[in-house]
Amino acid sequence: MHPYGLTPSQIEIQEGVRALCARFPDTYWRDLDRRRAYPDQFVRELTSAGYLGCLIPEEFGGAELGIREAAIVLEEVNRSGGNSAACHAQMYTMGTLLRHGSPEQKRRYLPGIASGELRLQAFGVTEPNAGSDTTRITTFAERRAEYYLVSGQKTFISRVQHSDLMVLLVRTTPFERVEKKTEGLTVLLVDLRTAGDRLRVRPVETMVNHETNELFFDGLEVPVENRIGEEGKGFGYILSGMNAERILIASESVGDGLFFVDRASRYACDRVVFGRPLGQNQGVQFPIAKAYIAVQAAAELRNKAAALYDAGEPCGSEANMAKYLTSEAAWEAGNAAMSTLGGYGMAVEYDVERKFREARLFLVAPVSNNLVLSFVGQHILGMPRSF
Repeated sequence: MHPYGLTPSQIEIQEGVRALCARFPDTYWRDLDRRRAYPDQFVRELTSAGYLGCLIPEEFGGAELGIREAAIVLEEVNRSGGNSAACHAQMYTMGTLLRHGSPEQKRRYLPGIASGELRLQAFGVTEPNAGSDTTRITTFAERRAEYYLVSGQKTFISRVQHSDLMVLLVRTTPFERVEKKTEGLTVLLVDLRTAGDRLRVRPVETMVNHETNELFFDGLEVPVENRIGEEGKGFGYILSGMNAERILIASESVGDGLFFVDRASRYACDRVVFGRPLGQNQGVQFPIAKAYIAVQAAAELRNKAAALYDAGEPCGSEANMAKYLTSEAAWEAGNAAMSTLGGYGMAVEYDVERKFREARLFLVAPVSNNLVLSFVGQHILGMPRSF
């Protein structure tokens, strides 16, 4: 075992991703950010190397690894200065398909996803009038013989224009007709290539290079054979995917935090002010050191969540808390880096401002940190429900 808890094979993955990322330097990501362009070449190479298919079983062309290995991949991409958000959904949507898809669905889709012939990057849950209250979604799928007719609207659905397939959560029973609010939700696997004009996509501009969209469904036909699991049981299926999502997002935040610490400490050593290295001043040194300690501590909770997930144990609490701690730690590390670099932190050519914007996203997505606190207060500490 490695002294930091990584096995030799995990170290090999880490070093392999690091070497791949070295071929895509800061200038590559800086140019994409300026043009708000998608990193097609990077995603192709990450896929070709097998990293995006690491969770897929070997029989379908994947590496059959765990969420811990997937976390190593995304953490290293972000630590290198890249942005895993361009392709991370392929990993966490695997949780829904791998754990709840039928054998036929796995045979039909997983080999193509593993090889890169099929792109599964879109996850359609959020709606403008529901937000984080997932049970209140109103996009409806009406059963018509051998297909569902989908109508409604989604928002902040990322990578739709760079995906062939989308995991979509819909209502098949109206909210007012279910006994429990989590009932009546169904998961469909939508083939975006054949959607035609029954699905309209409107890009949403944001402060980061994160291709995201509003979706408008107008009688989109989805074959019943594309339903994942049982009708009306989709909320539970989506939760398993969300736990994977929280763990992987937490890993990206760990990578962001380490990026900031790396850049800040290096600058503090190299920059000479008043005849001495900037980092010799404790007022500069201590915030960077505190940020590093916080990122390392948060990473340990991420590791625990990943271990529980890979063991098939309940991990919702740990996954959500890991997402909270890592995103907060990364944000504080970003603040330390910005303060250390001063005016140069604002300069595009130093790349800290780009990563600073990207790190801010995870304080509110894929779940607001305030909702994580509410979850902990109610479900772990037993306090009254706050909403």
